[in-house]
Amino acid sequence: MIETLQWTTLAICAAIAVARIPSTFRGENRSLFGIFAMMTLAILLSIQEPYLVIDGALGGLNLANLLLRFVIFGAIFFLGIRISRGFDAKEAYWFITGRVGISVLAVISAVMVVLFFLMDTDGSSAGLTGVVGTDPWNSALLEYYGAAGRAYPAYVALTLLPAMLRALASRLPGLIRAAAALLALGAMATALTLSFPLIPPNLGQIEFIINYTAVLCFVLGLALIWAARVVNGRKPRARRTSTET
Repeated sequence: MIETLQWTTLAICAAIAVARIPSTFRGENRSLFGIFAMMTLAILLSIQEPYLVIDGALGGLNLANLLLRFVIFGAIFFLGIRISRGFDAKEAYWFITGRVGISVLAVISAVMVVLFFLMDTDGSSAGLTGVVGTDPWNSALLEYYGAAGRAYPAYVALTLLPAMLRALASRLPGLIRAAAALLALGAMATALTLSFPLIPPNLGQIEFIINYTAVLCFVLGLALIWAARVVNGRKPRARRTSTET
């Protein structure tokens, strides 16, 4: 089930990224393509088989996992900018790009890097599940490292959530409200990742479901916004054609 969810999410992200390529070459919304591309790479790095290949090329020290964390940080940062601007959420935009937001990003990134290099990360393992071992110190470092990796996406998601809920309750076009609903669900799923330490090991699959639900909701929400703009962009031309005939 988990592998099916992983590969399905990868296929959806990659398909939407590829669909954005023509518009990107025309100089239209290049940041949107970048977000989809980073999300695609993040999903790729979270799947065991491609992870082992990429990490092996990097030395087999799980540097691919650290790369994955920063790809996620980049994707959520630019996604936050895109959404906050699109929904005129000035407070969310400030909390992401202002002094507070940049400070949060810098501190969490620094803590995450330090924790990574304090751990024993020898031996490629997607999700670092194979490097826990029996050393309680290494296990504790791994828990803190994982928490740091989840903290920044959760921070951005919580700054965006109020704007998404307001948009959902507004009189915006149906596609935009549907997009807001998906983005709000994605934000809530991302915030839920902070509760992962409370989930018993035998229920670990819940973590995968929450993670991939968040990714799918964000990707599909952005895709709906893109579709809404395409639809709205065609309406004036359709009216002109009707008038001329």
